[in-house]
Amino acid sequence: MSWRVRIVHTTGYRYDEPVIQSYNEARLTPRGDGRQNLVVNRVETTPATRAYKYTDYWGTAVTSFDLHAPHTEMKVVASSVVETADEDKPIRVTEWSGLASADVLDRFGELLEASSYVPTNRELAAVARKLQRGLEPADAVLAVCAWVHEQLTYRPGTTGVHSSAIDAWRAREGVCQDYAHLTLLLLRAIGIPARYVSGYLHTQPDARLGQTVRGESHAWIEAWTGGWWGYDPTNDVPIGSRHVRVALGRDYADVAPLKGIYSGGGSSALEVTVDITRLA
Repeated sequence: MSWRVRIVHTTGYRYDEPVIQSYNEARLTPRGDGRQNLVVNRVETTPATRAYKYTDYWGTAVTSFDLHAPHTEMKVVASSVVETADEDKPIRVTEWSGLASADVLDRFGELLEASSYVPTNRELAAVARKLQRGLEPADAVLAVCAWVHEQLTYRPGTTGVHSSAIDAWRAREGVCQDYAHLTLLLLRAIGIPARYVSGYLHTQPDARLGQTVRGESHAWIEAWTGGWWGYDPTNDVPIGSRHVRVALGRDYADVAPLKGIYSGGGSSALEVTVDITRLA
């Protein structure tokens, strides 16, 4: 059953000394496509800034803004209403021979290659081949996600925003970003195109209408096995009505909710909250 939810994502920055100017990009607009419907979205800043929107290479809506007045605080508030989709089902169209075809390798080459967050690793590639044995591609995706869920312990603070899949694997701990990166490494090692998804997760399956809960920025994966479909390895569950898709990419570097540069200022403090209300 699909849901309608309101999301308020607030990010606050405080600087020890005035920032003279800053240039920023926000990927905070949920996707509007065949799998979810974006009803309304606005991204506002305090102090007020000049902003414009564009769509990046991966189809994600980006709000770009810059500020040229000295400031010691900045707040970015993204407010959205989204109608989510029913549960994703595995797509069982392509066999291994199809994934190895020249057309697929050419079309999805960027989503099969290694990156700094998702490097190659012989030990993990061998694990992926073992999990793959005797399974069709879609079932191999499920097996990999289940294995990652079993191997890692969810523990904030063990890894950081720059940690790779290997870092999480060595620690055997991490957060949703790490679960997604490790899953991508395994899937790409066996030739399944896979991409990183950032978004939100409503944390209460039985939430009452009108109830606001402290939600989460979340990450999961989508795999291509004849079509794209998503799965959440952190919770070992299909993507469903509680998941809100925002950005797609090769790894976290392509989907960071906020990034930018600034001049002036000293060290900064960051506060982030995500409030989600089920409307229908």
